[in-house]
Amino acid sequence: MNLMQEDLKMPKIALGTWAWGESKSANKVFGNSLTANDLEPIFNKGMELGLNLWDTAAVYNDGDSEAILGKFVKGIDRDKVILSTKFTPQIADDSDKAVENMFDGSANRLNTNFVDIYWIHNDADVDKWTREIIPLAKEGKIKYIGVSNHNLEEIKRADEILHEAGFKISAVQNHFSILDRTSETSGIIDYCKENDISFFSYMVLEQGALSGKYDTKHPFPEGSERAQVYNDKLDKLENLINGMREIAQKHNVDVAQIPTAWAVAKNTIPIIGATKVKHIEDAAEASEVKLTISEVAKLDELGNKTAVNTTRVWEQNM
Repeated sequence: MNLMQEDLKMPKIALGTWAWGESKSANKVFGNSLTANDLEPIFNKGMELGLNLWDTAAVYNDGDSEAILGKFVKGIDRDKVILSTKFTPQIADDSDKAVENMFDGSANRLNTNFVDIYWIHNDADVDKWTREIIPLAKEGKIKYIGVSNHNLEEIKRADEILHEAGFKISAVQNHFSILDRTSETSGIIDYCKENDISFFSYMVLEQGALSGKYDTKHPFPEGSERAQVYNDKLDKLENLINGMREIAQKHNVDVAQIPTAWAVAKNTIPIIGATKVKHIEDAAEASEVKLTISEVAKLDELGNKTAVNTTRVWEQNM
């Protein structure tokens, strides 16, 4: 556990709110729309089980995700919740205060005057946006700085810029799963370990494709982006899912808990999408599953053999 994790008293798992809100796009990522009434029991269950780190972004459902989370945050002591949100360059305004303006919008929706972890959402212009996030850190509006969807060279460059101003990268958030270990094979995770940086793994469950709930007979809902990305790959995932099922049975847990336990075993902080109370309960249980070294190696091997590419349009090859 590093300094940020100790200071924030972080749980082993973060809860993701990417799917929160009423999607306004014709092609929904998740194929559903979730309101505050739908989601309040989920937030309450997370807090009850000690999973108090909530990850969101200004861009998620045009701010709806933050606004819903903010309604729940308003009702509790601020020091009991850890808030993680993001500056997304692609939706920045043209002013010279683009980062500050987006932050202020997020803070307003989240009902807070500071954010525990603030991320640069992607590598659009590392030199520019890394420098422009520094004033927020100087003013105490953000406790820790993170970068997401950056490769190793870009992470090192951002860290260099921050060090010059007396700050550092405290967290990296990338796609990381049994099917996509590029942040490991590229040396990013090792760099994080060597430099006291927490690594957050998102899409650990590949948006449900590794949950054991979907197969060729039970595909993702048509009209969703998940269907476009994963439905034609479900047959190729069968051997991996079967291997995960064997390991799950040994630990007396569901298949969906194995990818999360694997990510924890890799010394990362998995971000688990939370849209049902069961997702919260599964995440809490998965955080306590201790996979053996041989089980982790077996999952790595099965993932390699699957040879399915799940890199998404916003990601680069790490």
